[in-house]
Amino acid sequence: MEHDELTPYFWTSTKWPATELDYAIYLAKKNIRKQGDLIEHEKDNYNLLHKRINHTWDFVVMQAREQLRDAAPAGAGGAIDCQEQAYWLVNRPPVRMGWATAPGRYIKFNEQYVPHDPIMSGCLPSNPWITDDTTYWAMNAPTVPTPTKLRVERWGFNFSELLTDPLGRAQLLDFLKKEFSAENLSFWEACEELRYGEQSRITEIVDSIYQQFLAPGATRWVNIDSKTMERTLEGIKTPHRYVMDDAQMHIYMLMKKDSYPRFLKSELYRNLLAEAIIPPETKKR
Repeated sequence: MEHDELTPYFWTSTKWPATELDYAIYLAKKNIRKQGDLIEHEKDNYNLLHKRINHTWDFVVMQAREQLRDAAPAGAGGAIDCQEQAYWLVNRPPVRMGWATAPGRYIKFNEQYVPHDPIMSGCLPSNPWITDDTTYWAMNAPTVPTPTKLRVERWGFNFSELLTDPLGRAQLLDFLKKEFSAENLSFWEACEELRYGEQSRITEIVDSIYQQFLAPGATRWVNIDSKTMERTLEGIKTPHRYVMDDAQMHIYMLMKKDSYPRFLKSELYRNLLAEAIIPPETKKR
């Protein structure tokens, strides 16, 4: 009998191989559902897997959320949860951060970030806590005409570094406008406003997001797969601050996998690096 894709992997008839990725998705799903209240060994494995497969953790969380959205109705849910937990108690793969892996990752992280750490490597032109010269803070303000070279280099470390820096995000927006895909970043920002904004404005923000990005014929329509769109449109009938999570993750992954690598290779980014400031050290009197 051919395996049905909807059959839970932990049913013995499926003979599903227990992989680290599947176990990570299970733990992420349980972590979301239990709001961090995991069993002790699960917490340890969750943290180890988060470090071990950090490069694909966005995918892990996205899959976990999708599985939660597609979970069985209230009647059968409890039994299936127990079956799934029992499966992983028996079949969970050994999660180890081997001596060869952990120090290597630690060294790589240090080599990348130590030059950007003002405590470890100092800061130019001077440390404002010691010299009372606030130039360092001024040069690294959220928005400045010309950023420092260290700041621009950090945008190349990972997509999160670029997206969480207001100046980096503004540069990404300029790049996306030239590629006629600025609506993706604008949609992500609108979802962030929904997630962290005022409770009293949730319905208003959800309606605004729908009208701008999701409605048929919307002026800034975003390209989301049909299943995610269907779940999102169903969810906004009862608006809450997490109702756009799946759609936001879809667009985030699209930008991370597609737009971000092109941004780093673009003339815009090369020019930013070339024109960035390397502050001269303040001469002591």
